[in-house]
Amino acid sequence: MTNNEILAQFGPRESMEYDVVVVGGGPAGLSTAIRLKQLAAEAGREVSVVVLEKGSEPGAHILSGAIMDPIAISELFPDWKARGAPLNQPVTDDAFLFLTESGGTRTPNFLLPSNFQNHGNYIVSLANVTRWLAQQAEALGVEIFPGFAASEVLYNDDGSVKGVATGNMGIGKDGEPTGDFQLGMELHARYTVFAEGARGHLGKQLISRFKLDDGRDPQSYSIGIKEVWEIDPARHTPGLALHSAGWPLNNDTYGGSFLYHMEANQIAVGFVVGLDYANPWLSPYEEFQRFKTHPNIRWYFDTPEGGKPAKRLAYGARALTVGGLLSLPDTVFPGGALVGCDAGYLNASRIKGSHAAIKTGMLCAQAAFEAIVADRKHDKLSAYPEAFEKSWLYKELNRARNFKAWFKKGLTVATVMTGIEQFALRGHIPWTLHRHKADHLYLKPADECTPIVYPKPDGKLTFDKLSSVFISNTNHAEDQPAHLTLKDDGVPVGVNLKKYAGPEQRYCPAGVYEYVKDEASGADRLQINAQNCVHCKTCDIKDPTQNIVWVTPEGGGGPNYINM
Repeated sequence: MTNNEILAQFGPRESMEYDVVVVGGGPAGLSTAIRLKQLAAEAGREVSVVVLEKGSEPGAHILSGAIMDPIAISELFPDWKARGAPLNQPVTDDAFLFLTESGGTRTPNFLLPSNFQNHGNYIVSLANVTRWLAQQAEALGVEIFPGFAASEVLYNDDGSVKGVATGNMGIGKDGEPTGDFQLGMELHARYTVFAEGARGHLGKQLISRFKLDDGRDPQSYSIGIKEVWEIDPARHTPGLALHSAGWPLNNDTYGGSFLYHMEANQIAVGFVVGLDYANPWLSPYEEFQRFKTHPNIRWYFDTPEGGKPAKRLAYGARALTVGGLLSLPDTVFPGGALVGCDAGYLNASRIKGSHAAIKTGMLCAQAAFEAIVADRKHDKLSAYPEAFEKSWLYKELNRARNFKAWFKKGLTVATVMTGIEQFALRGHIPWTLHRHKADHLYLKPADECTPIVYPKPDGKLTFDKLSSVFISNTNHAEDQPAHLTLKDDGVPVGVNLKKYAGPEQRYCPAGVYEYVKDEASGADRLQINAQNCVHCKTCDIKDPTQNIVWVTPEGGGGPNYINM
C-alpha cells in the first residue's frame, strides 16, 4: 500500500501543535531547542519546543572523531564544567604524520598551520556530549521524542513548511500494515528546524524543492569510519591527537586518519575518505583496516611484554559534509531552516563540526524566537543567515573555503597551499577556488582503473565488515520494508555492475550491498541487506547513477553507539 492509500484507510493522522519542531536530536538540534528555551525564560515567555530523534535515544546515531572546540558550548552554557559536560580530556599534544608504505615523517609542531593545532580543545565522545545536551534540554522543558523518525515534510497551501509527519510503524516487507500497525503523527509548528546531520533525508528534499543550492558549488562529502579501542597503558598518552595523510591512499585521493587518546586507556582511531574518489575498486572500509597495519600505527595496538592485549570496543561509520562555505546552501525557506551538518557547516580543514553545529543552532534559535515574539509564522527566518555572516563561524569557514578544492590537485599541492593559506597568509586569502562536479560524477569505469587487492582480515587488528557491524549494535525490525530503495531495479546489474564492477559492494562500510547469483536463472542480482545499515548515507551520495535513495526506516532502528 502507498502512504496515501494507508492514510485513506486508517487516517486522518493525529496532530500536535508547537511553536518550533526540531528534526534531529544531535548537537545542532538540541542546541536550537536549548537556546529557544533559554531565551524564553529570559523574556518570561512560554515557547513550546519538541525534538524528534530517529535513534533509540539521543546520541544513539551520533558518531564523530572527535576533537571539540569549546567555543560554542561555552556560549550556550558558560558553566558547562560545573554542569558536568563530558569534556574531560584536553588535547595535550598534536602530531601530524605523512605516511609512506613502510615509514612516516612527522611535521614539526611549530610548522603546523593553525587548523591542525588543538591547544584548548577536548577529545570527546560526541555521542556522550549529545546525551548530556539532551539532559540539559529536558531540564529546560524541551520535549524529546526518541524513536520517532520524521519521514515526510508537510506543507501549507501557500507552499511554506507546516511541519513534519513521523513514519508509520508496523508496516510489513510487502508494504501492508501488520497487526502491530501504528499510524504516524503530524507535528505542526510556526517554524520547523531540520538538524538531521550530513545528507539529511528531508534536508535533501528541501534543498531541491526550494532550490537552496542555486549558485553554490556542489556539496562534497567524505565517509568517516571509526573504531574505539582499549589499549595497554604503556602505549597510551592521554590527550595525544595524531593525524596522518598519505598511505594507504594514493596522491590523488582525498583522505587521512585520526588517532585520539581518550580517557581510561581508550583511543578513537578512524579513517576519512573523500567520496569524490575515482577508482571504483577502492573500499574505504578496507583502506581503514589496512591503515591500522602501518608500523607507526600498529605500535599502539601491539601488546608490550607482560602488557595487556588491545581490545576493540566499538565500530561505526558516517558521511561528512566537507564542501565548506562555498557549498553552503541557503539555509532558510518559508516555514523552516537547516542547521548543523544538514546544511554543511563542518570545517573540513580543522576536522571539526560540533562547534559549528551548536553555534548554528543558537543563531537559528535567536531568529526563531524573535519571530515568535513578533507573532510571525511560516515565513523566512532571514535573521539567521544574516547573523551567521557576522559571526566568528563565518570568518572561520571563510578562511578555509579553498581547503577541499586544493585536494583535486593532489596531496602535495594541497599540503603546500593549505600551509600557505593558513600559516603564511593567516587566512587572509586573495583567491577563491570553485568545484563544479558532484562526488558521484568522479567515479571512472572499472576497466579504466587498477583493481585493488586487499589483505584478508586477521580478526585481531583487522576485521571483516559483518563482525564490525555486530559491535555497532545495529538493528532494524526484520519485517519492515527496506529503507534503501532503488529508482530502477535494472540499473544495479545493467549499469553499476557492468560498467563500475558493482561499487556498492565496496563503498558501503556495513556489507549492505552484495551481488549474488539468482538460484533459478543464474543471473546476477543485487541483494540489499538493509538490516546491516548503520545510516552512514554513503550509498545515497556515491551511487554513480544516483539510483539508490535512502529513506527513513522505522524509528529506533539503526546503530546504538556507545562512547562514539
